[in-house]
Amino acid sequence: MKVLLVLSSLLGLSLAAPAAVLEERAAAPTVTISYPKATIIGKAGSVEIFPGIPFAKPPVGALRLRPPQPLTEPLGTVYATENQKACPQFTFSTALNDAIPTSELGLLLNTPLFQTVLNAGEDCLYLNIHRPAGTTANSKLPVLFWIFGGGFQIGWNTMYDGAPWVSSGVARGQPVIMVTVNYRVGGFGFLPGKEVLADGASNLGLLDQRLGLEWVADNIAAFGGDPSKVTIWGESAGAISVFDQMALYDGDHTYKGKPLFRGAIMNSGSLVPADPVDCPKGQKVYDTVVAAAGCSKASDTLACLRAAPYSVLLNATNSVPSLLSYSSISLSYLPRPDGVVLTQSPNLLALGGKFAKVPFIIGDQEDEGTIFALFQSTIRTTAQVVDYLKTYFFHGATTAQLQTLVNTYPDVTTDGSPFRTGILNNWYPQYKRLAAILGDLTFTITRRAFLDIANLVHPDVPSWSYLSSYNYGTPVLGTFHGSDLLQVFFGVLPNYASVSFRSYYLNFIYNLNPNTGTLVVNWPRWSVKKKLLSMYAWYQTQIDDNFRDDTYQFILGNIGILHI
Repeated sequence: MKVLLVLSSLLGLSLAAPAAVLEERAAAPTVTISYPKATIIGKAGSVEIFPGIPFAKPPVGALRLRPPQPLTEPLGTVYATENQKACPQFTFSTALNDAIPTSELGLLLNTPLFQTVLNAGEDCLYLNIHRPAGTTANSKLPVLFWIFGGGFQIGWNTMYDGAPWVSSGVARGQPVIMVTVNYRVGGFGFLPGKEVLADGASNLGLLDQRLGLEWVADNIAAFGGDPSKVTIWGESAGAISVFDQMALYDGDHTYKGKPLFRGAIMNSGSLVPADPVDCPKGQKVYDTVVAAAGCSKASDTLACLRAAPYSVLLNATNSVPSLLSYSSISLSYLPRPDGVVLTQSPNLLALGGKFAKVPFIIGDQEDEGTIFALFQSTIRTTAQVVDYLKTYFFHGATTAQLQTLVNTYPDVTTDGSPFRTGILNNWYPQYKRLAAILGDLTFTITRRAFLDIANLVHPDVPSWSYLSSYNYGTPVLGTFHGSDLLQVFFGVLPNYASVSFRSYYLNFIYNLNPNTGTLVVNWPRWSVKKKLLSMYAWYQTQIDDNFRDDTYQFILGNIGILHI
């Protein structure tokens, strides 16, 4: 095994500060907000940025491992000119399998999932705002609210520079304000266990996101944004969070009697069926963290964790299996039903129609599972695949049930990922089969299930869906999970995919319809003919959303045993 220290950040940084009211043009843009009362001073430029605006009390000391608390005391003058800390990170092992080819490893390291943060700490609940120069409090621009991904264990908002999106909006005559929010990840944001449930301290990361949205509702008008025209957008865990924000409190997305957002975009993620916060797996995670922190003999183990030195708690929360490891996307930390914030498993909330009725876009990369199947090279038979899924993922399923699931991928040359590559790219005997299964269960086929459910329970709500294949032909990885960020978010490659997605998304942000605007070919509503926008680097087409239907039918009929 080679130990790879990923200590550089490839992607651009820049950010924001607390809300405001624009005054006369000055050397630095200045905004006055009321909730809490503060004067926010940002950084001038063609895109004005306000990095590091606090939106909650620091979750430290007595507030550690507790729901976020809004700021209430006046802040005076806030110089929002520097990026603030990332929340504590659950960094994955950097000891990667020697079998991973160097060229593919390089592609992975260039994605946000593999960026290593150097400035992290518990005082991390800040958001960043980007807006066009010249924006005033009367501009009333639509707002794009970004939720980062990273498996609910890594990530931070300053990785995502909103300036290119703001510039694109200006260039297209569709100016927007972009907000990127920080939230707690790993054990600091999603610690499970019966003790956590009893204390009302579950799903803290989701509550951080919600408080960020409430801050926007209170203050974004001062920055020139329209709080009635907010679109939430996320990728991976951020996309799962977008659905969760739609489903929180049984779908109540109102604040002070008004909706917090009116549209949603989900890149690679939607509903994830999950067992409760106090399920056996969740309790095992909690007990492992408690033991690693030296709190096992405490009369109140949660209080012991709250009182532990930061480094002790960080190491303890990171003592459980991580995302990029043998256990893969059988996550230690993720949103779990708690009966209050997330009242049921997300699939049940969807079936009950308990999610916000807002138009949405949802889509996936063609080969979502490839990077998550890189670490299981000892799995060499289909029987071992079945055993792996039963041991690490679906404890409530029988061997026969999981064998039926695996049998829906009979031939890796036709049913394996990277898809449509024949006998190529099967890095170890079960690699392509496992990659296909992990990608479909977590992202691609689950997306179709959500679309079908949404169309059934809310048939009047429009939706659009896509499948991206613009990295087709990349050895071993194909169009892998997270690769869309370089194209869609950052626009690193100025190709057709980048240009068209920005046009579709800006149209949607403005009109709740990706087709109402310029520069794009018509994208049909999914409910009409169940067609996907199939996007390549230099062209697009439409395909039927009916591939791997046997797997889809199995998932629909057995979703109750597929909780993680």
